[in-house]
Amino acid sequence: MWFWKEQKTEELFLAEQKARQETFIGLRDKCGVVGTYSEKGDHVSPSLFYGLLSLQHRGQESCGITTYNGGEFHTEKGMGLVVEFFDIEKVDNLKGHAGIGHVRYSTTGESMIENAQPFVVSYSGGTMAIAHNGNIVNSRELRERLEGLGQTFTSTTDTEVIAHLIIRELMKTDDLVKSIAETMKKLVGSYSIVILTEAGLTGVRDPLGIRPLSIGQIDGQTIIASESVAFDVIGAKFKRDVKPGEIFTVNQDGQKSHRAFNINRTAHCMFEYVYFARPDSVLNGIPTYKVREKIGEIIAGEDDVDVDFVSPIPDSSIPFALGYAKASGIPYKESLIRNRYVGRTFILPDQQARELAVRLKLNPMLSEVKGKKVLLFDDSIVRGTTSGRIIKILKDAGAKEVHMRVGCPPIKSLCKLGIDMPTDKELAASDKSVEEVRKMIGADSLKYLKLGGLAQAIGLSKKRLCTGCLTAKYPVEIRKYEQVLLPTFAKH
Repeated sequence: MWFWKEQKTEELFLAEQKARQETFIGLRDKCGVVGTYSEKGDHVSPSLFYGLLSLQHRGQESCGITTYNGGEFHTEKGMGLVVEFFDIEKVDNLKGHAGIGHVRYSTTGESMIENAQPFVVSYSGGTMAIAHNGNIVNSRELRERLEGLGQTFTSTTDTEVIAHLIIRELMKTDDLVKSIAETMKKLVGSYSIVILTEAGLTGVRDPLGIRPLSIGQIDGQTIIASESVAFDVIGAKFKRDVKPGEIFTVNQDGQKSHRAFNINRTAHCMFEYVYFARPDSVLNGIPTYKVREKIGEIIAGEDDVDVDFVSPIPDSSIPFALGYAKASGIPYKESLIRNRYVGRTFILPDQQARELAVRLKLNPMLSEVKGKKVLLFDDSIVRGTTSGRIIKILKDAGAKEVHMRVGCPPIKSLCKLGIDMPTDKELAASDKSVEEVRKMIGADSLKYLKLGGLAQAIGLSKKRLCTGCLTAKYPVEIRKYEQVLLPTFAKH
């Protein structure tokens, strides 16, 4: 295994990016957005920087910040993690009382600098910067229409499509809110968007609230972010969620709320609660940690297994295991220790190296595991390959039995609204029974959370959640865009 110096060639950097993605345990998130406006005229780049650091779990491919100082827009963006790309000098150069930021993992568009956000577009009426979390399923159709009208593109993402649609409307009306509302009528899919113009900061959420977006406040600064944890790090107070279908604006005239859509239902992504959002986030008024702890309690109430202790696959499964232990009375112990410093400087060219990476990331507690019956919690099973490797690690360490419990129902279908997943054929549960998955991963028993239990834990009815990856029933019209959509996702 080779270690590499910090000086990196482009080839080495791209290989590291690939390695980071291939060794990521679990599903990959979409993106994270943050926007800040200071009524006092204070520079907001430090708040944006720390907000992006808090949202790093939502995207590790690229990052960027754009600010506006009343006369000019300033942008810094590049590939890699926030702390890899930004330094004190870059943050200090981003002068301005308003700004937006973005961390990205590609769901639509390739991994390259041209697709890093925010996008900054100048037009006859001014300048607009935009950053987006989600996936527009009809983006290719919209792009082709725009190209037919003579529009050129510099990237392959759906975010640039949204930007050009808004600007076309702006050139007709010179009214940003009306232009966004008209654009929203054309978009099919999921989105949380932050927009920066000379006039101020705008936050937009899709009509069903599929992707999260929240509002915070501190000392004359208004912050809009994908998750409330972006507020915590700078001491801001969570105020509320941006409502589904809402266009929220903040500028020198204050804050205003505009409802482009007022649909009497929601389709909040269930996977935000199960896995993607940080456990210390509050989504749609619901604490994520409480949901995950409740999931563990619900599974325990339906379980009857003879084990010595309950243990999580760190770190995302800890609340599940704690909830199970609390409800069942079975002791909670750690059986695996996570090494948080692996995956940044290793090139992993083959399957053997990737399997080694799992062992480097998760090391068994030999003294706790040997001769014991372990109930192991995971947040989800995707391909099943990582679950199988982890169970093998515990059994090689001397565990007598390993019983797997999963905090999410079986994932049977490709997500088409912004989560990077394998193809349907690669999903373990797409064509296998629970018993077949159990045999494949080598567990002594396997139980998933039931769909009803998921809704109970979140505190919302199944009708108010997006469960497309579990049921293949999506909250927006997908079928007529299927031939357009699938080739796009096949890249990732």
